[in-house]
Amino acid sequence: MMTGASLKGAAASTVGRPAQASLLVSTSATTTYRRVTVDGVGVFYREAGPNDAPTIVLLHGFPSSSREFDTLIPLLATRYHLIAPDFPGFGQSDAPPPSSYAYTFDNLAKTINGLLEQVQIDKYAFYLHDYGGPVGFRIMSAHPGRLQALIIQNANAYEEGLGAKWAGIARYWADPKAHPEIFDAFVSFTATEQRHTLGTSHPERYNPDAWTDEYAHLSRPGQREIQADLLYDYRTNVASYPAWQAWLREHKPPTLVVWGRNDPSFIAPGAEGFKRDAPDAEIHLLDAGHFALDERNDDIAGLILTFLAKHSL
Repeated sequence: MMTGASLKGAAASTVGRPAQASLLVSTSATTTYRRVTVDGVGVFYREAGPNDAPTIVLLHGFPSSSREFDTLIPLLATRYHLIAPDFPGFGQSDAPPPSSYAYTFDNLAKTINGLLEQVQIDKYAFYLHDYGGPVGFRIMSAHPGRLQALIIQNANAYEEGLGAKWAGIARYWADPKAHPEIFDAFVSFTATEQRHTLGTSHPERYNPDAWTDEYAHLSRPGQREIQADLLYDYRTNVASYPAWQAWLREHKPPTLVVWGRNDPSFIAPGAEGFKRDAPDAEIHLLDAGHFALDERNDDIAGLILTFLAKHSL
């Protein structure tokens, strides 16, 4: 179990220097870009690494896509099989209108689980970021025997991890029609940029293509309706936190938490919360923001490789 002192030590060990001294080996030679149809919806995914290696499933955040893992995948593909899907409504996956596809986290999880079953992946580690958290928690709660390890990166499961903006979003949940300004701010260009840059001490490491591309996606026809439905449904995730915490206490998966401690949306106490329900979790608070891979990609890759090797994966 990590004490407060050891947690601080873990954080210090990953701030200001690489997670490992030597350069990481990288390969993109095996990366492929694929699509399958799940219940009539086209789902795009990135795949890399040897097919007979242990699988890591990478679940992305809002408003990104599996593209957020482009720099991480080659560093893990030397040892692991990687699957990184785009959720319906995101990236290169289909974005059917809400009239024909229910944009709830229950349904996103159903679709992504259907993808994994269709490509015959029945054992995996999860890497969960942001929206990937509630999708992944739903899948592993339904299929606990399939999860071999859990990697959490700014994917919240604790009320104390919700930053100040969530008080406004809670007002939106109570009455969406009365608070259109909250949703407008949520999908604005400023918010899209600041999800990457706010709180970072190294803004020069952030590629502006990330948020300009994300905002272009959010500006497509039909996206407002899709994202409004998902933001409204996010209230079900907060309501599910106690159940997810109980699941962690019961199943005790090997857990690595790598958290951008400067994230104003999912704040550092959300990382520390995992100590209560996964007392053997390895927790690292990194000098980074919400999209921690943008500036700590190599460090996070090193921590993942060391962690999974320690657990014989």
